[in-house]
Amino acid sequence: MEPVNKAEEVSSIAFGFMASKALFVALHMDLFSLLSRGSLTAEELARGADIAINRVLTVMTALTTTGLVTCEDGRYANSPGAEKFLVRGAPLDFGDYLRFQIDRQMFGFMQQLEAVVKGNLDEVAIDSYEKWMADEDEARLYSESQHAGSLGPGATLARRVDLGEARHLLDVAGGTGGMAIRLCEANSRLKVTILDFLNVVALGKQKVREAGLGDRISFLSGNALTTAWPDDVDAVLMSYLLSGVPEQEIPELFERAFRVMQPAGLLIVHDFMVDDDRQGPALAALWQLQHLAFTPEAASLTPAAISQGIAAAGFGDIETFNMIPGMTRVVVSRKTGEA
Repeated sequence: MEPVNKAEEVSSIAFGFMASKALFVALHMDLFSLLSRGSLTAEELARGADIAINRVLTVMTALTTTGLVTCEDGRYANSPGAEKFLVRGAPLDFGDYLRFQIDRQMFGFMQQLEAVVKGNLDEVAIDSYEKWMADEDEARLYSESQHAGSLGPGATLARRVDLGEARHLLDVAGGTGGMAIRLCEANSRLKVTILDFLNVVALGKQKVREAGLGDRISFLSGNALTTAWPDDVDAVLMSYLLSGVPEQEIPELFERAFRVMQPAGLLIVHDFMVDDDRQGPALAALWQLQHLAFTPEAASLTPAAISQGIAAAGFGDIETFNMIPGMTRVVVSRKTGEA
């Protein structure tokens, strides 16, 4: 990343939240889906979305400047990326993830970042996933959007990691089963146990039934840090877990994975990781900042730190690869030491 030199560049960073809000409101009003039917004028969009014309013009102008939409001869159209990722029901649509989890939940948590960094966060502020997921409505909103956001990476993980010899995988903090579903679809003999909070599990059971995998994916309600884990597993998956727990808890999570795992079992860690030199990528760094705003003791994860931690717990044959471009990485290792 080139160093900032101009005032406009500083302003672009400072005002970036305004562009994201333009994206979110467009998703809430389903503007990208309306445009998927063909290019429309502002007047046509206003009628289709039942929004005042001045408001549509302001939002669409902002979206045009970001490149999310184009405007030619007064007619707006989706960019290729908007058409692919933001149209409701499109194969790669992750609009629900953005409109609900990022806008309705994560965006607000950034308001407490200053207090977190200064160390004077009010005690009543949400400071753990356990407290957050105890609210049924919040758990449903988070889990519905996260499920949609996990199916794609789950398919990638199934392609990249060989689970052909595994019969039982423990998905720690596995949510509603987005990744587990994809792993089971790709590995016909695999069974998965998902450990997550009670309100998340309730929704997860529904998602798994809808996927036709109720006989192969089971759930265990509890807290990954305190609930006993099954002790007969061939693989353990930790996806987005380490970035959401206090840094001091991570070594114990690796040790627990080692203890419950069969010989030569696999440990799979998927999370937001910045480069070892901490020069990027930007999206991974920003996600770590988001998690800090929610979990004040969260670690800024790197592949090297994860690799060192799992090696200390007795794992070897460590491999790292990129998952979501610019955002997440996977570290895969095998149980090679002695219990």
